[in-house]
Amino acid sequence: MSKLLQIAIASLALVATGVSHADVATTYQKTCATCHDSGALNAPKKGDKATWDKLKAQKGMDTLVKNTKKGMPQMPAKGLCQSCSDDEFRALIEYMAK
Repeated sequence: MSKLLQIAIASLALVATGVSHADVATTYQKTCATCHDSGALNAPKKGDKATWDKLKAQKGMDTLVKNTKKGMPQMPAKGLCQSCSDDEFRALIEYMAK
């Protein structure tokens, strides 16, 4: 898939869910950055496109969202964003995957 098409799809997803890029960036900084900026506890790092693409291909977005909500041994349930919806988790995952 071309880079332009990926950006267009991600942008449409954000518009459709009412989640703006600024909201995603702010939520990321408040809830995800502590681990995903540094890779603490083996968290996939923000911007590591290859790792995120591999995760999305292997597990699919629905499973990534489900795992985020449920938590994993190294990540608390909802990844510190107790008020996030499924659409917001999708937007956060896409944001980290860029």
